Amino acid sequence: MNATAAAISKSKASLELPDWLEECLKASDTTKTTSDNNDNCLICSAFKFAYQLHEGQYRKSGEPYIAHPIAVATLLRDLGGDGPTIAAGFLHDVVEDTDITSEQIEEKFGQEVRLLVEAVTKLSKFNFSSKTERQAENFRRMFMAMAQDIRVIVVKLADRLHNMRTLQYLKPEKQREIALETREIFAPLANRLGIWRVKWELEDLAFKYLEPEAFRDIKELVADRRADREARINQVVDLLQKRLSQLSINVLELKGRPKHLYGIYHKMQRQHKQFNEIYDIAALRIIVETNDECYRALAVVHDAFKPIPGRFKDYIGLPKPNLYQSLHTSVVALNGRPLEIQIRTLEMHQIAEYGIAAHWKYKETGGSSNFNMKSNDEKFTWLRQLLEWQKELKDADEYVEVLKNNLFEDDVYVFTPHGDVIPLAAGSTPVDFAYHIHTEVGNQMKGVRINDRWSVVDKPLQNGDIVEIITSKNSHPSLDWLNFVVTPTARTRIRQWYKRSHYEENLARGQKLLEKELGKSGLEALLKSEQMQSIAVRCNYQKVEDLLAALGYGEVTLNQIVNKLREDIKAKQTEITFTNSIESEVLSPPQSQTRNHPSEAPSCANSPIAGVEGMLYHCAGCCKPLPGEPIIGVVTVSKGISIHRQECPNVENNPGKPLIPVSWNPVNQNGRSSTYPVDLQIEVLDRVGIFKDILGRLSDRNINVSNASVKTSFSKPAVISLTVDLRDRQQLDYIMNQIRNMSDILNIRRVN
Repeated sequence: MNATAAAISKSKASLELPDWLEECLKASDTTKTTSDNNDNCLICSAFKFAYQLHEGQYRKSGEPYIAHPIAVATLLRDLGGDGPTIAAGFLHDVVEDTDITSEQIEEKFGQEVRLLVEAVTKLSKFNFSSKTERQAENFRRMFMAMAQDIRVIVVKLADRLHNMRTLQYLKPEKQREIALETREIFAPLANRLGIWRVKWELEDLAFKYLEPEAFRDIKELVADRRADREARINQVVDLLQKRLSQLSINVLELKGRPKHLYGIYHKMQRQHKQFNEIYDIAALRIIVETNDECYRALAVVHDAFKPIPGRFKDYIGLPKPNLYQSLHTSVVALNGRPLEIQIRTLEMHQIAEYGIAAHWKYKETGGSSNFNMKSNDEKFTWLRQLLEWQKELKDADEYVEVLKNNLFEDDVYVFTPHGDVIPLAAGSTPVDFAYHIHTEVGNQMKGVRINDRWSVVDKPLQNGDIVEIITSKNSHPSLDWLNFVVTPTARTRIRQWYKRSHYEENLARGQKLLEKELGKSGLEALLKSEQMQSIAVRCNYQKVEDLLAALGYGEVTLNQIVNKLREDIKAKQTEITFTNSIESEVLSPPQSQTRNHPSEAPSCANSPIAGVEGMLYHCAGCCKPLPGEPIIGVVTVSKGISIHRQECPNVENNPGKPLIPVSWNPVNQNGRSSTYPVDLQIEVLDRVGIFKDILGRLSDRNINVSNASVKTSFSKPAVISLTVDLRDRQQLDYIMNQIRNMSDILNIRRVN
């Protein structure tokens, strides 16, 4: 490391090290063996290692790349991170950006550091079918690691915060992409962990890039009125200071603080108000020594100023899931202006600022700072619930939407008849409550009593409601519940019940789909083979029947099964009786590639069809052929040549009509950009929004829908009929797979 130390010393002119790091480097040279010095040695070794690996790498800003790991480690140190956490801050990018492996990290710095680094490493070296899938897989991996060690997300938040601070060096489209993900995922995560200072800065930085004009306007307005605001706050502070002193309440801090810019903007949008209509853009904070003094200080505030009804919240008696505790009240202060006042103890304030990290920064536990989910069970209910959801939500789009729309919403607090507090997502109904208690409580729910009164099952619950679920063994879920439940737990349990209760129907549908793809020959032997059992296990199902039922329900796709079967046949070269029938369908090229090969087809610059030059022709409406499909021309009396798919029943059932060979012209030869109508029929679980979700999926991929209709029947799946305009057979297969992978899709087929 002498060469590295010399390089560090030489580069100090261009790279200024923070004071704490320079002191750490000096301390690590001592010969003491204290635990503090062990941490110093680990931190310094990690810094030197990262410095050496990132040497010659530069950020978009032009500064040496090592400046980023130094900034991340500094943020972690400010949050009270221990040695392994700060070391992970230095090393968090080395696996992704250099040739160093996780095993080498463990060999040099130990398993603890390796696990932290692994968890925050992006999956850039893996291939995914879509950007959303990559994002979802990153989140799944990160949250799984969080369950083992919550420090993972603190490292990730520090990484994201510094990246947001230096976002100006990226292209505008990349700025918006990162800022949106920060607002939708990482700022709410900081909120869940109670790290308010990180949450506020992340939100303000995202605000700056997502709504730049609004950001500048509010920033200027807040600055313009700062003097008047501070004068009013100082008057309130002087008044309360005197009254609190008279009652011998020991005040550790009493001062105002401005609300962050995005908080003001969000309130303006939510309440449809202008800036001059928002009065509480600043809040007053009172920090005292004990819980008792918090309530005594509250009495003083309410005696000095008139409280605003409905604006008092006691987060001391009922803490938030992220550990936050405080008394909140809004009063009419001087000049008739509303003022929000927060009252808390010093320990509560530390947790409010640092959240989970406060347990490292301020508490002497005498042990490891590994603050895991098992040892703090009730504080991490939200994380345990997230892990449960991500096991059940296999679709990447749905999983990311769940994160954005459900996990990070404000909670509503309700009570069981025994007085237990149950936190639920805002807008939750008694059905969500029932499934939160237990799956069987939800499955057997017959009715509900809210505050000792009978109520409907779709009524949104309010804070403080006492909820009693009435059950019956003869009751069962209704598919209509999917229209109003808001928690993924309830939605998943209802779907699971439906799948179990319609198991035989789904099984038959799945077998029919496989039979249509592979043919009947040898299929029965295939389904009973060890080969198919192996594929079922690889798809996370215990039995082949479960795999077929999942195929029928739409939980797995036909392509997934066929691709695994193809891989298995190629790898093992299975020699059994049904090999020829399976290989001819699965391994052989499609007929559209062997017949009418583009190089053999006559070209026609003005027509997509080769073989009809100079003749009147049209694509048949019965089968609506697409480029890439084998086609045949049928001579008609009055309409010229009718172009059909070769397997069209109208061609097979009319053998007397004269046929002519035709084929599709190559796309690159005639520059064709035409689209062709295709009729699709989609069977879905009838819930609010499913039609919109399907249309959104098509719109995202620039697919035009020229006709659409929905047919519903009571207690039965809905049938959606669509006519879409597509370029070729490849695009059709892609779109059908995309829709088939969506939640609540039971079946999709092309209609002739």
